[in-house]
Amino acid sequence: MLKLFLAYGWASSPERLVVAGAVTIGFALLARALRGVDRSGMFAGGAACFLLFSGAGPPVFAVLTALFLLTWISTRFGYRRKQDLGVAERGDGRNAWQVLANLIVAALASLAFGATGNRAWLFATAAALAEAATDTVASEVGQTRGQTARLVTTWEQVRAGTDGGITISGTTAGIAGGVVIAIVAALGGMIPRSQLWIPVAAGLVGMLMDSVLGATLQRRGRMSNETVNLGGTLAAAALAYAISSTSN
Repeated sequence: MLKLFLAYGWASSPERLVVAGAVTIGFALLARALRGVDRSGMFAGGAACFLLFSGAGPPVFAVLTALFLLTWISTRFGYRRKQDLGVAERGDGRNAWQVLANLIVAALASLAFGATGNRAWLFATAAALAEAATDTVASEVGQTRGQTARLVTTWEQVRAGTDGGITISGTTAGIAGGVVIAIVAALGGMIPRSQLWIPVAAGLVGMLMDSVLGATLQRRGRMSNETVNLGGTLAAAALAYAISSTSN
């Protein structure tokens, strides 16, 4: 059964599954200790980490670690100001739904690679994680750099932290976050260095899709923030998969 589902994956043996499990437990406990996630987020993040590691192995774990650090640092950047705006994350960290909204697409893409050996799924995995970094860093940094933002659909001025609002400083920081994720993925051998632009570009498109959904459906109460985040990572993964499939 293991070889059927992970014939091409890193954890294609019971021994490697044990390693993946041990690393996952350590990572989940550390994330909780740093208050990056609450108790439910710890279990959800651990499950996602295990699936990612089982499919793509240590390289994707390095990418996941980079994403966690970027998220943790950017969330705490200008925290007092975010509290004043009423947009600060809870002190005990992200919950299970918030974690899964950002990681489940990447986790499933990693498993798809493990089952098929199709490296386009590694691009999808990297892009989904790059989008999570781009969107999170852009939102967290943008909320600290000014009182206002621009609504992505109409370009009207709105209060910082408004769903669908974007800023130049936030977007620039978000792109930098996506570049970091892509570089870590390339250094680990997940994707060729000559094609690290693919997850960066796909991550940016996914972030813009997230903003459009936030400015339209989320503001009208038709989508939750978690669903919007899920849509952004899904768009990034699908675009990266399509580009890599046609360019290789």
